[in-house]
Amino acid sequence: MEIIKLNATDSTNSFLKSLLQNSTPRNFTVVVTTNQTKGRGQLEKNWNSEPHKNLTFSVFISFKNLKIIHQKYLNFAISQAIHNVLLSKNLLKTHIKWPNDILSANKKICGILIENTFFGENIKNAIVGIGLNVNQEKFPESINNPTSLKLETSIEFDLEKLLKEILIELEEKINLLELKKFKLLEENYLNVLYKKDIPSMFKNNNGDVFMGIISGISNDGKLQIKLEDNSTEEYGIKEVSFL
Repeated sequence: MEIIKLNATDSTNSFLKSLLQNSTPRNFTVVVTTNQTKGRGQLEKNWNSEPHKNLTFSVFISFKNLKIIHQKYLNFAISQAIHNVLLSKNLLKTHIKWPNDILSANKKICGILIENTFFGENIKNAIVGIGLNVNQEKFPESINNPTSLKLETSIEFDLEKLLKEILIELEEKINLLELKKFKLLEENYLNVLYKKDIPSMFKNNNGDVFMGIISGISNDGKLQIKLEDNSTEEYGIKEVSFL
């Protein structure tokens, strides 16, 4: 594992992408910065992070034989790794909100952005960007319902030590993925999936409001919601949200 430390950069994912254009990084090359100025989240949303307070890093992962049809298990592995480390810090009500936000007490504490490169029917490699709120205590009003490790535990965390813990857990979960332990990864993901098996109100991208129960994840990674008539609908990212 190689760790590249930057004083500042616009985006650690973008830095790794630029690196890929001119070379082939070693597997599990990590780029970490204490000041990410233009962090990116899902659907091109910004990820705002106070300098020197949080973990903002990206990991380059190459795969020997991971099929595109198994892409959802990569998401399961990454989000579980972060979730498990946070769970060890005695956070309350820690869950994974589909597809890969990490929540503590219903507040967002971590965002994950996975950008894949495909070759034929395989996933050749992935750049995994992780933004974890650690020691930040004040957030802009524009950020919806955030929290941090310090806010939840009143403890100041050592960023470098925490990063090492996460990277160890990431390697373990990616190893399960390489060994094709798909059933185990899915079971563990669903066990901590936010609002699973709990009746909830949703809104689709047409503005329709409905009651449903999250029942699982489809083969192509869509959220499965069981409706009041016992039928099941599947939704992609941005197609449904909690009301």
